[in-house]
Amino acid sequence: MESSSSSSAAGLGSVDPQLQHFTEVETQKQRFQQLVHQMTELCWEKCMDKPGPKLDSRAEACFVNCVERFIDTSQFILNRLEQTQKSKPVFSESLSD
Repeated sequence: MESSSSSSAAGLGSVDPQLQHFTEVETQKQRFQQLVHQMTELCWEKCMDKPGPKLDSRAEACFVNCVERFIDTSQFILNRLEQTQKSKPVFSESLSD
């Protein structure tokens, strides 16, 4: 434990690549969990009229469709954001013009 705390104290100005990677992975996991939570809440409200001991075929089909649409929509938004980011000039490049 001492070596990790001393190395982090010594390198306050730089970020440990392993720590940065770990942080990125954990952030991605958190975002995924948030998406699953949102999807579950949205689809539950939309498809579940009255909870019972079994899921009827209408509710099951509704859940499947809801999840597929949620995934499609999320993917569309991510792709659109990526396109928008790629089409915008970088700030430093716009200063050099």
